[in-house]
Amino acid sequence: MRLKLDENLGQRGAAELRGVGHDVGTIAEQGLAGASDVGVIEVCRTERRCLVTLDLDFANPLKFRPRDFAGIAVLRLPPKLSHRHLVAFIQTLPVQLSQATIDRHLWIVEIGRVRIYQDEDSDMEDMDRSAP
Repeated sequence: MRLKLDENLGQRGAAELRGVGHDVGTIAEQGLAGASDVGVIEVCRTERRCLVTLDLDFANPLKFRPRDFAGIAVLRLPPKLSHRHLVAFIQTLPVQLSQATIDRHLWIVEIGRVRIYQDEDSDMEDMDRSAP
């Protein structure tokens, strides 16, 4: 899977995802830190990469229509974030990607579940997913 990690996710996340075989590019590596949300998503569209981000603005399907992109995964972290939580999310993502397609979808990834926005019928589907 071709992924693009937003600047709010570090090199450890990229290394974890590369370690399980994903083609991972990052906003930081591309020199796009500080780019607008529109700039970031356009780079993802051009490269046909799924955006993985902590930025909740990308969870708005009216602003960023999932059907226009190779996927958007927004990680919803708990209020008291620990490094362990971030690693758990990054390790969970490949499992979800192996079980369902993110192309043209918006995933809201939380601990223990993934909510999938299905643009075609404008509905959100809850999928309970146990963390690995």
